[in-house]
Amino acid sequence: MKTRYIVYTLLILLFGAFVAYRIKANSEKAGAGGRGGARGGAPGGAAAPPVPVNGIVVQPKNFSNSLSVTGSLEANEQIEIRAEVAGVIKSLNFQEGSNVRRGQVLLKINDIELQAQLSQALTREKLASETEYRAGLLLKKEAISKEEYDIALADKRALQAATQLIRAQISRTVVVAPFSGRIGLRSVSVGGYITPATVVASLISMDPIKVIFSVPEKYAQQMRNGSEIQFTAAGSDKQQSARVYAINPGINATSRTLQIAARASNPAGDLLPGSFAKVILPLATISDAILIPSEAIIPVEQGKKVFVSRNGKAEEVIIETSTRTEKEVLVTSGLQAGDTVLTTGIMALKRDSPVRVKITAN
Repeated sequence: MKTRYIVYTLLILLFGAFVAYRIKANSEKAGAGGRGGARGGAPGGAAAPPVPVNGIVVQPKNFSNSLSVTGSLEANEQIEIRAEVAGVIKSLNFQEGSNVRRGQVLLKINDIELQAQLSQALTREKLASETEYRAGLLLKKEAISKEEYDIALADKRALQAATQLIRAQISRTVVVAPFSGRIGLRSVSVGGYITPATVVASLISMDPIKVIFSVPEKYAQQMRNGSEIQFTAAGSDKQQSARVYAINPGINATSRTLQIAARASNPAGDLLPGSFAKVILPLATISDAILIPSEAIIPVEQGKKVFVSRNGKAEEVIIETSTRTEKEVLVTSGLQAGDTVLTTGIMALKRDSPVRVKITAN
């Protein structure tokens, strides 16, 4: 019995010694881990290393605000040449693709029948004039009544009107250029029969040439007649100048844009109607403007934000922007001179993230 108690006592002492040993070992291991974490940045509450990023220091500068829109070139005047009457073409008096002057005869329709009618009408008109003259002499001698003279006068005037009508019909057989310009390809030939529905050719006036474009309604109040604009036509890098001459009186309700027309000199005819045009509108010159790279901006629900570096940490700033250029964006609120705006690594940043900033040229 005593032996059993002695064995139990020894087992309890051994178990207690083992527990005390494990407690002491764990305590020493924890202490060593804490010291190592303080030295090497290991897990256990140590601060995260700073994120290497690039940034620019905001420096206000003068900014010539401009708006870039698309437009098209249109002829100053353009018509489809048609005859007023039907008939056989007697002559074509133009070369395809050539320049014609205002009033130049372009086409003549055979009018032989009308010329015969005119000759007949002139003969009748002459006879009626002589009859009216003799009736006037007889009226003075009271040989005829006033009524008989009035009948002779009315016949004369009716035949004069008939003659004028035939002359008008003959004039409609001649097609003349209503303005100077360049004529296109013809679709008819001499001897062909045409009607008023037949398109003979196109006539286009290209000097000056029109530049038609639209601007968003928020810029409508800044548009003025006489303003000078710059544009480039498709297929050419040469910048041309034009002057605004007409502004549509209302905003397009569908597109919410204002249509504007400008004229540009085109003496050589290099600018062709129908071409695409990139239009640059000068709006205003802003002093002390704040411009930042477009890649620094992050879209958010409230609008747009950027990260700035303050006291070695990234801080979110909500901004408002205006004009966008090819590489930069004009900031109207949220930033001020001297702020360091982060431009790289921003998608991995959070508020108060430590950063190591490398300043780059703006």
